[in-house]
Amino acid sequence: MKAVVVHGANDLRIDDRPEPVAGPGEVVIDVEWGGICGSDLSYWRHGASGTAALKSPLVLGHEVAGRISTLGAGVEHLEVGQAVTVHPAELVGDGTMPERLRGRTNLYPQIRYFGSAAFDPHTDGGFSERKLAKAFQVRPLPAGVDTRRGALAEPLAVAMHAVNRAGSLRGRDVLVNGAGPIGSLVTAAAKFAGARSVTATDISDASLKIARAMGADEVINVSDNPLPADMELVFEATGIPAVLGGVLRATARGGTLIQVGNLPGAPAPAALGDLVTREITWIGSYRFVDEITDALQAMQNGLDVSPVITHTFGINDAEEAMQTAADPTAGSSKVMLRLSGT
Repeated sequence: MKAVVVHGANDLRIDDRPEPVAGPGEVVIDVEWGGICGSDLSYWRHGASGTAALKSPLVLGHEVAGRISTLGAGVEHLEVGQAVTVHPAELVGDGTMPERLRGRTNLYPQIRYFGSAAFDPHTDGGFSERKLAKAFQVRPLPAGVDTRRGALAEPLAVAMHAVNRAGSLRGRDVLVNGAGPIGSLVTAAAKFAGARSVTATDISDASLKIARAMGADEVINVSDNPLPADMELVFEATGIPAVLGGVLRATARGGTLIQVGNLPGAPAPAALGDLVTREITWIGSYRFVDEITDALQAMQNGLDVSPVITHTFGINDAEEAMQTAADPTAGSSKVMLRLSGT
């Protein structure tokens, strides 16, 4: 079968990989769609994502959906031909966590994640014609949700987890700084959660147009205009340390800032004085627990993720797809790969 494999920095290939075989408690999925994420781009451009560096070739991709082709022994409540997506995380070990972290499995210290080089051997992702998955990772797509949109349940789950970290949004005015794929999905998730208004900011008019389509009540290009002031609840979705000073200043005194954009692991300059003097509550948001199930339900109930999809490519054009996703002038948001099927 074909697979999208990164061998090192700027070395992406379409390789032939062995066909997966379902063992007990496993399924094989004919993967139809995959969404390109920032970590995929980082492995391709730099041979690493954060502290996880490539030691061997890695199949990319953790935002995928398709149809079950094979059931392993003992698998119940799933069917061949069923449309599904996959929760890409698997805990390593017995899953025991301290009481204070009960249920917060996203903070478990050792997690294998599709398309990640954090472990050696690496954990191959789902950018392949077929993918083996544990049955407990599989999430059936509800009626009315096709596999193209179902592949975006994972990034929508990231957005919904960030919204959940903020508590109730009902009747609140929200600022989302950064209108890339995650920022636009946070915008949609906030509106779905009952926010009274959402203002999205970015330096790209193309990104802001998508945020508007995803439900933003107001959009502001901050290359020409200041951030709004006195926002009680702010989601920071860029992960750029240099913007933190302005974002903290835009947060109201005693307000809350949810950090959903990944910040760098190395020292970086940032103006953080307002965090103290304005008594801002700064909350981190990392991946998700099982909000992928909530994301699928939200899609069935009318949350439309399709505006974030700007480009689609076939598996043989994966490198062009990565270049498009990485090019700030291409007007791309979520770039999708068609991996198998018609």
